[in-house]
Amino acid sequence: MPSFKHGGQRLAYEIYGEGNRSLVLMPGLLLPGRMHEPLARELAARGNRVITLDLLGHGESSRPRDMWRYSMTVFAEQLVALLDHLELDEAVVGGTSLGANVTLEVAALAPERLRGIIIEMQVLDNALLACALAFTPLLVAFTFGEPVTARIASLLRRVPRVFGHYPNVYLEWASQDPGPSAALLQGLFFRRSAPPRSERKAIRTPALVLGHPRDAIHPFSDAKMLAEELPNGRLIEADSLFELRLRPERLTEEIAAFLGQCWKPQRAAAKSPKG
Repeated sequence: MPSFKHGGQRLAYEIYGEGNRSLVLMPGLLLPGRMHEPLARELAARGNRVITLDLLGHGESSRPRDMWRYSMTVFAEQLVALLDHLELDEAVVGGTSLGANVTLEVAALAPERLRGIIIEMQVLDNALLACALAFTPLLVAFTFGEPVTARIASLLRRVPRVFGHYPNVYLEWASQDPGPSAALLQGLFFRRSAPPRSERKAIRTPALVLGHPRDAIHPFSDAKMLAEELPNGRLIEADSLFELRLRPERLTEEIAAFLGQCWKPQRAAAKSPKG
């Protein structure tokens, strides 16, 4: 995979398609950027240049054991660094779960670099308790049970990747060295999880928010709240948590149409009439 250095660490990415309409996608927590490969290929076939980024601690990027290297704001800086590396003045940026929250941080940090944002499975106010219940045991297992989890990960790395795209992606997730993953979780747990509501209400970038019913960690109430907070937000309700992965046609069409709107030529400022 191509890569670049930021803060002394290697960050890997992949590019699908070509052209001037760029979209950067970021994965969920501890998942590789290639989790978005099916969507990236579909959107690339429609004339978009799609870049999937492995944030620090993910996929093929560096995986240091220093918890201070990991936070949503640092991840946002890495995304902006990718735009600089690729010499992109503007892009549409999106992500799932962790990637959704990083997208919001990018919109707060560098709105001038964005033509639009795509948010799926954001983790906001109504998700915090469920996230704590879901990920605290994982953090404890990675931290205090590292000898055991490291052995399990080593065995899983030997399993052939022959089960299809998404099973292979989650097998890769389970095969990671637990030490860096523990540092990443600790870094995220002790820093802000997303821009506060006052900052979100100031994000004027066009936004497409995908909400899922019956998802405790990414509740639909958060998606609805976010779409109402964002001045230019639009909410789409998925049929289920798995629609974009197993039956992606409808949502892919919605995302493709949103990209088309984002990349329409912007109107020039009106000229003052001459005296």
